[in-house]
Amino acid sequence: MKRIEVRIYSENEELPHLLEGNFFHSLELFQIGEKVPSDTPIMAVATQEGRVVGQMLAMIHRRHILIPPFIYTHAHVHGEGAYLDEETAKATFPTLLHAMTRELARRHTLYIEFSEIQKKMFGYRHFRRTGYYPIAWQEVYNSLHSKTPEERLTDKAKMQIEAAERKGLKCHSTSDENEVGKFYQLYRNFYKMKPRRYVPPKEYFEQISKSREAKVFVTTYDKKRLGIKKASYENKILGGCTLAFSDSDAYLWHLASLRKSYRYLHPDTLTVWHAIQYAHQKGFKHLHFMDVGLPWKRNPYREFIRSFGGKPVAKYRWFRCNIGIINRLMKWIYKL
Repeated sequence: MKRIEVRIYSENEELPHLLEGNFFHSLELFQIGEKVPSDTPIMAVATQEGRVVGQMLAMIHRRHILIPPFIYTHAHVHGEGAYLDEETAKATFPTLLHAMTRELARRHTLYIEFSEIQKKMFGYRHFRRTGYYPIAWQEVYNSLHSKTPEERLTDKAKMQIEAAERKGLKCHSTSDENEVGKFYQLYRNFYKMKPRRYVPPKEYFEQISKSREAKVFVTTYDKKRLGIKKASYENKILGGCTLAFSDSDAYLWHLASLRKSYRYLHPDTLTVWHAIQYAHQKGFKHLHFMDVGLPWKRNPYREFIRSFGGKPVAKYRWFRCNIGIINRLMKWIYKL
């Protein structure tokens, strides 16, 4: 086999012509990361005789916490990378993984996370050799090509959708800075008591809303119906989500709503339903729900997602802590 060379890039002006189709390892997402103050995109590109055969994008996130050291960085990679074909992926992935891991360790990231690996056992041996440990994770996806979304709904979900629409809730895509800003505040408040969940800054959602391969959706309700007498012309945002498009599939990325405050309006149900309908109308084969969580026996969010006809899939997420003693301890705990 001809030699594979890997080069690391942190400036988009230096990037060669990349493979297209995979949004999570694309030039566009790289450029989005560059415009977000707390993010640093890193692209590892594999070439063979000057031709790009694979690429892997990692996003370094800077996070603030209330205890020392008060600030740290972690890196997240969505999927295993983009490759010419399946055979090339098997041959190139180990080299890209090693190069990316070495670069992220050099940049002193606290930990590295790989999620949304398409096949559960993909790269298992190579992740292990590079010092990663697996954590069992739950993923859910909706098939959009064999049946219509309406045929997959449970009776409960149908009733909630009908009730939400009857009471005046509406969902639409937006790139308006005011609406995107309000969704960001809603999302931030929704996850402020969940420190594991990384909340991107407002600039990230603004860039996503302008992307060709992603959308921001908001679910609104007429303020006058809520009894707000001095209501402005703007509707109140009760929910929203982001939707990304990669290859032939759609991915529901960030999701939040005021479901507890307005439980009888079902803003969470209408938001997800609109995302499913949009993906189906645009001809995508599947809609993947990102970050459903750990496979606990009781997982309300998973059951909520499944009410739309989703299929649960057991996967791994791979982690590597760049503090040696902690990583060795975690590898021992999660010795699968």
